[in-house]
Amino acid sequence: MDLIEISPQAVPPVCKVLDYGKYKYEAQKRKAEAKKNQKVVEIKELKLRPMIDTHDYEVKVKQAKKFLGEGNKVKFTMRYKGREMSANDMGKEVLKRLLDDLEGICKLESEPKLEGKQMMMIISPEK
Repeated sequence: MDLIEISPQAVPPVCKVLDYGKYKYEAQKRKAEAKKNQKVVEIKELKLRPMIDTHDYEVKVKQAKKFLGEGNKVKFTMRYKGREMSANDMGKEVLKRLLDDLEGICKLESEPKLEGKQMMMIISPEK
């Protein structure tokens, strides 16, 4: 049996007489149980093009709804090729339309921003 200080900040400090090995084992078990119950938020990525067709667009929206329903964040990546870079407002319109279609189930985490030949936007589920 060992004397273990439970709460050193209390006045007077709280101590217990316990088996230290058993105490450490139970603390480790509590920590493992807490870790098992926590939810890890993943970022799922969906890649788009500015000239996306309607059916392809609807598939991406459906996937985004599924990911948001699972509690994951969704990163939309708009990829530009060649002359599409000069008309990058078309890509912004597609991303804006995505936000409108997903309104009510998501919130915008980062605004669409252009990095090289890609424009990225991140949304997260609305709680």
